[in-house]
Amino acid sequence: MGAVLSKAGVIGAGQMGNGIGHVCALAGLSVVLLDVQTEALDKALAVMHRNMDRQVSKGAITAEQKAEAVARIATSTDYAAFADCDIVIEAATEKEAVKRAIYAAAIPHLTPGCILASNTSSLPITRLAASTDRPGQFIGMHFMNPVPVMKLVEVIRGIATDEATFAAVMALTARLGKTATVSEDFPGFIANRILLPMLNEAVYALFEGVGDVTSIDTSMKLGMNHPMGPLELADFIGLDTCLSIMQVLHEGLGDSKYRPCPLLVKYVEAGWLGRKTHRGFYDYTVTPPVPAR
Repeated sequence: MGAVLSKAGVIGAGQMGNGIGHVCALAGLSVVLLDVQTEALDKALAVMHRNMDRQVSKGAITAEQKAEAVARIATSTDYAAFADCDIVIEAATEKEAVKRAIYAAAIPHLTPGCILASNTSSLPITRLAASTDRPGQFIGMHFMNPVPVMKLVEVIRGIATDEATFAAVMALTARLGKTATVSEDFPGFIANRILLPMLNEAVYALFEGVGDVTSIDTSMKLGMNHPMGPLELADFIGLDTCLSIMQVLHEGLGDSKYRPCPLLVKYVEAGWLGRKTHRGFYDYTVTPPVPAR
């Protein structure tokens, strides 16, 4: 049984960070959500309120539980707010240089016992850990999007992660109402190692004219019982994120089967990143969305 963690810092107020803060607060932890932009923090709080209201309306939580959870959340633009955190979960953009810079800024404010976790979806935990002062207390906690809804957390130990850190994070994952799977520290871990090549292959099928957007997504939804088609899912994840994970797989494993599809690269170069830019494989400026081209 791991140490009980009572206060969590979350770095990054984007969709992953606000979701992680949301589930931590509902599970009874005090939460400090940090971002460089005050506007991002305000937006994250509004999203949490809206998502918790949805849970209240569905009967998943009570209005009292929502009020208590919201009262546990503080926001800050200053890493000094992490001074009494037991764990800090980094949910910044999927760029190694950005994450390393964040750790360098945060670490002077952390207690010696504070665990540092990354929500990275593909970057090597061992290498990220080595850039910090606490490789033994560094671990991967890969939440799935949307965090309040999805039940999985991939827990990834770096080569130096100690047993106490692993036990504490496994206990925290259970407390958050999530199911943990344990992955070795290899490119893409488990979920993205399997998922992203499938999405990339769907882009190749479009690129090579095997089928159009609608036919590809309908084939997988109705033929394989997937809730979303692969191109729709890629848009939901973000095509820039999909590309960066494929690049990690390709570089890390050196196998040509992981080569990112040129069409995926082209969409990212065009700034067509999916839902967040209102255009990817689908055009989201209309309801319901239609294939973009």
